[in-house]
Parts: sequence; structure tokens; C-alpha cells
Amino acid sequence: MDANYFDLSDDTPVYVISVAAQLSGLHPQTLRQYDRLGLVSPGRTAGRGRLYSTRDIIQLREVQRLSQEEGINLAGIKRILELENETLRLREEVHRLRAEMRMVRALIRYELPPGA
Repeated sequence: MDANYFDLSDDTPVYVISVAAQLSGLHPQTLRQYDRLGLVSPGRTAGRGRLYSTRDIIQLREVQRLSQEEGINLAGIKRILELENETLRLREEVHRLRAEMRMVRALIRYELPPGA
């Protein structure tokens, strides 16, 4: 067997909408609205039903916190989430580029003769 079906990540969509609603403390209709607005993007079953991951549940809770505790409207929350995702992507790219630079520097040191 190639896949280990018990090796699930936080991004694996496993929760149906009723369970995701319970775990996030939100009404299923709120989850549908957040999906339509692009605040969360759950996976889909073959029948087009929504499947939420642990990361989706965490994001739903954060949307609710920003809305209820910080008083931010949904458009503002969407922008915050977009900026946080872009920041994460850029940090990962910087990390990758730094590793690449270390490799290039090591190759240059290795290939240059002493005193060159």
C-alpha cells in the first residue's frame, strides 16, 4: 500500500460541515457564508459537500475572534488573512533563498583554489 491513511496533516480535509461548525463554535450557515466570501476554502467531497481541515477550523475561530473581539468587518478580515498568507509565503521564499545562497557560497569556496 502506497499511502498511509492514518498519516493526516493539519491540511487534510476530514470534517463534514456539522462537525466543523461544532468544533469552531459557529453555525453551519455561517461556515457556508465564509466559504462564499473566500474567508475559508474547505475541500470538497465527490458530491460537492464541504470537508474542513484542522487548519480550516483554526482559521474559522480566528475569523470569529477578529469579528467579535476586534470589531473588524468581514472585508477587513479577508484582507488581513490575505496579507498574513502573503507574509508567510514571502518568509518561506526568503528561507529558501537564504539556503540557496549558503549552498552557492559553499560551492564557490570549494571550487576556488586557495589564495585566488
